Amino acid sequence: MNALTPGFHGKPRRLTDRLPPGQYPTEMFPVLSAGPTPRLRTEAYTFTLTSETGERHTWDWDSLLALPQEEVTTDIHCVTRWSKFGTRWKGVALDTLLEAAGGAGPRARYVVAESHGGYTTNLPLAEITGGRAWIVHEYDGFPVSPEHGGPLRLLVPRLYFWKSAKWLKGINLTVEDEPGFWENAGYHNHGDPWREERTWSD
Repeated sequence: MNALTPGFHGKPRRLTDRLPPGQYPTEMFPVLSAGPTPRLRTEAYTFTLTSETGERHTWDWDSLLALPQEEVTTDIHCVTRWSKFGTRWKGVALDTLLEAAGGAGPRARYVVAESHGGYTTNLPLAEITGGRAWIVHEYDGFPVSPEHGGPLRLLVPRLYFWKSAKWLKGINLTVEDEPGFWENAGYHNHGDPWREERTWSD
């Protein structure tokens, strides 16, 4: 089992050095969702990775847990300006899933994360590879609660937290960029907290 602390090397940074501009630190974990919270049973849960050519690779819950698991400690940043330091998660790296599916095709440049309930968000493929993203099922040693996106959510800590889609149903590799729910509503297409990429005008 690997223990990762993305973004931290050498001496620990001061908390102020870990706080992006315009953010405030909180010990709370606010719950913000675009729609109602679904109640999903792990016994019936499946996750599908779809290539840019339409080839589908599907895992049920037990198959996901049988993949190599990683423990991740990272800061998270919400576009509504709160940041939470040192959150602890457990799940499967997107690198692992892509490897199990035979890798991304040569034309794949973007991904669309799709949630139960119809929510979507888009990311460059480079933002979910190279040890930058996971699908997680545990938070702070316990199963991720439905309010926080359980039983399975995306974790992309380099970007604002709306990119870490809750109630993850699948990830689709795409050739063209396809803005998702909040991006079509005016949020920034990329969402880097260190650049304060909050809206399309930023």
